[in-house]
Amino acid sequence: MCGIVGYVGNRPVVDILLDGLEQLEYRGYDSSGVALKLEDEIKVYKAEGKLINLRNTLKPHISEIMSSTMGIGHIRWATHGAPTLLNAHPHTCNCGNLVLVHNGIIENYKELREKLSAKGCVFRSQTDTEAVAHLVASKYAETKDLTEAVRLAAQEIEGAYALCVMHNDYKNTLVVTKRNAPLLVGIGEGEFYVASDVPAIIKHTKKALYLNDNQIATLTPDKMLLIDKDGVEVPQKIELLPWEPVALSKMGYKHFMLKEIHEQPDVIRNILVGKLHAPDEPIILNEVKLNKDTLKNLNRIQIIACGTSLHAAMVGKYLIESFCGIAVDVEASSEYIYRKTVTDAHTLVIGVSQSGETADTLTAIKQAKAKGSHILIITNRPDSAMAREADSLVPVNAGIEVSVAATKSYTAQLMAFYLLALYMAEIKGSVENSTMTSLKEEMMLLPQKIDQILANTDDVQKCARAFANTKDFIYIARGINFPTALEGALKLKEISYINATGYPAGELKHGPIAMLDETMPVLSILMKGSVYEKLLSNSEEAKARNARMIALTNSSDAKLVDLFEHILYVPDVQELFSPLIAIVPLQLLAYYIAEFLGKDVDQPRNLAKSVTVE
Repeated sequence: MCGIVGYVGNRPVVDILLDGLEQLEYRGYDSSGVALKLEDEIKVYKAEGKLINLRNTLKPHISEIMSSTMGIGHIRWATHGAPTLLNAHPHTCNCGNLVLVHNGIIENYKELREKLSAKGCVFRSQTDTEAVAHLVASKYAETKDLTEAVRLAAQEIEGAYALCVMHNDYKNTLVVTKRNAPLLVGIGEGEFYVASDVPAIIKHTKKALYLNDNQIATLTPDKMLLIDKDGVEVPQKIELLPWEPVALSKMGYKHFMLKEIHEQPDVIRNILVGKLHAPDEPIILNEVKLNKDTLKNLNRIQIIACGTSLHAAMVGKYLIESFCGIAVDVEASSEYIYRKTVTDAHTLVIGVSQSGETADTLTAIKQAKAKGSHILIITNRPDSAMAREADSLVPVNAGIEVSVAATKSYTAQLMAFYLLALYMAEIKGSVENSTMTSLKEEMMLLPQKIDQILANTDDVQKCARAFANTKDFIYIARGINFPTALEGALKLKEISYINATGYPAGELKHGPIAMLDETMPVLSILMKGSVYEKLLSNSEEAKARNARMIALTNSSDAKLVDLFEHILYVPDVQELFSPLIAIVPLQLLAYYIAEFLGKDVDQPRNLAKSVTVE
């Protein structure tokens, strides 16, 4: 996901924009750009690559542009269109009078592009964003009112967006709006700031307004007008920014859990930064101290974890065995520490913990370390006690997770296992180069596919409302997604207190099928691949026992419509990467069911974020 900044006031805008973009550079580094309102025109400056390139681009023009007191900026992670100068933001309409920056994905950009091209608009880039620039410009041509043009254009846009718009006809006006993407307005004395995230503006102001979806703010140096999608003025809820704004602010979301679910595309991007630069380049894990001799001498790998981390470990087992051909055992830390520790110098022991302080896992790795095993830790806290015990470390870079129910940290742990398994396979030479390149290409597309899921949650909400009052829930899957079934069930248990259980689909007929009747929902994680037909057959068996059937799938198989009461579609993906895609709707399903039931989503009863006692 990209980052945007904006400013209107009385101070020189260039440094404000550049400093803001620097704070958002974690959100992307493919290109950057600014648009500055000068006396007679808007001037746009762009650069490929990191922000330093934009700074260098601006240096020759600094005397001219320092007089500007209004502008917008953008830092990009490419989704639609390659990371080229032409595709960099800001984008303009054909006449160049209207300029905007965008964060998100416009789902219907192709339809908009066709319609606008028919009207004479000429497209210069491959981005979805340019369609919005032409659309707003066309509305402005009709209304001659920038706020109204943005409001009308927003009604035709499908997907996720945060927009910041300026026009040559308006010397001191920014218009901003959002849907399913974060955006806030910082409030100063005779000035306003716009940003995707608090770090971009925290040094300038401690007061901010978080826009709700479909709200439109019109900003001039001395006033902010806030309206809804119908053009009706709405009250402004001004908040004081905390000292740790990213961690402690909901950023306009109702709950931290929902915020953290929506952060997952950026979490994946953050993990990939510095570790995977291109599909044809090797994975870089600087803190993993495994070499060819070490891997050659391994007899087995043990992965130790608890709770959600244990489910990530189960996926990790599947990946390492598939890519590296090394036997992997997975065990709950709480069980591992109370039996004989059968490890030695030929065993790699991987500990997985969000906090790095989980007592059972910490004890387990200490026991394994005492036996001479190489200890590798996957954690969100590289400063933790567990990390200090590590011989190798994979930090997951998920940021502080406030909600007790783990979401983004689970996705981050999965990504760590994908990187680790492929890294080990590269060292061993156990995967063909062409296959490795294909896997890396798919991995780099994952953030935008999750963005697509998060941009439209209507079907998930409908399903959640239909099953919010159920007393029991069954999740079934096979192969690499059996852990996904377990994690989906755990999320529902944690925050809604519904008795949910995950099963390998083939095990239904070995006992659990006795529970099925017309009151029992069964959710099939039915992703295309090696076990699709088998799982479809298991779903038929459950349907024959009158279970209420739900599918989570990337298949367009027509047979599914008659078999399932609800179908939750996700973007297509290789089977090996499907756990990263499939978990997101399950997190959302658990969230919306809990919300409909009025539960305390972020602080469910009897649970704590970090379990520091055995």
